Amino acid sequence: MSRSHLALRGGPPLHPRRPDAAELDQTAMASIDPEVALAYKFPEVSFAYDERDVALYALGVGACGTDAVDDKELHFVHHIDGQRHIKALPTFVSLFPLKNSNGRGIVNVPGIHFDESLLLHGQQYIEIYKPIPSCATVVNKVKVAGLHDKGKATILEIETTTHLKDSGEVLCMNRSTIFLRGAGGFSDSSRPYSYTTYPANQISRISIPDSAPSAVYEDPIQQSQAFLYRLSGDYNPLHSDPMIAQVAGFTRPILHGLCTLGFAARAVIKSFGNGDPAAVQNIFGRFLLHVYPGETLVTEMWLDGQRVLYQTKVKERNRAVLSGYVLLKHRPSSL
Repeated sequence: MSRSHLALRGGPPLHPRRPDAAELDQTAMASIDPEVALAYKFPEVSFAYDERDVALYALGVGACGTDAVDDKELHFVHHIDGQRHIKALPTFVSLFPLKNSNGRGIVNVPGIHFDESLLLHGQQYIEIYKPIPSCATVVNKVKVAGLHDKGKATILEIETTTHLKDSGEVLCMNRSTIFLRGAGGFSDSSRPYSYTTYPANQISRISIPDSAPSAVYEDPIQQSQAFLYRLSGDYNPLHSDPMIAQVAGFTRPILHGLCTLGFAARAVIKSFGNGDPAAVQNIFGRFLLHVYPGETLVTEMWLDGQRVLYQTKVKERNRAVLSGYVLLKHRPSSL
């Protein structure tokens, strides 16, 4: 069935294999109307969150998972040293776009029709404009930030800017890059359609160095990690239902891609930010491969000025699952 929806979830395609004949028939139903998509005015969505949500997310991305008294992470889940509020991890804001969805990460985009099973969330880019409060009422403003005809696929970029409701101050921005396989070819192939609202150099190019990493952080993923993470609002059954996962081509439910991004960002903050979430300015992640709960994540990091380049691998399979960078506000004086 063709859908005019966009999924805002991180991870691999629902079908990590070549589409079969039935799926190829579905691609014939795909259609893209740029004028309709770009003209659509997304409704603003207001919502509130509190310290419970912030702490639950931190636990969902592994905070204090191997050491319940870790002095670089305890402040994400508990009031220590007289602090009035717990601190929010910067990737907590990656949950905000879900508020515009139906609870499974699906957002309606008129003019965009595609087979949902052929969708891939390829990248996530986050800008943090001020420290994330541990409780607030905020407003999401959403727009299409990019639309590109790649022949056999369409790349769709959805940008969510979140404001504090009372003051109107901009808190953060998320940009999700979605690959719609089988939905391309809606424009002249000699001059393929391409639309962008942001500067081409906004996201830095990534080249993982051949040299030894500046730091390496290892994180075990608990068997129940996806169940814990989904309580933060992403209830896609691919991450919880064994039958759905098997139909999608996996041996069992997989971890949310944005959960993996949270693990990687935690590793960077702990290794180069002394556990201070306010040290982070931008975060970029490119999803490469799925992760199974119960596996071990190894994040390799290279300090490059104020940027920390990272590559996260699954130890058991020695496969890279995520790569990207974290831009810090200041260059660390030491490791």
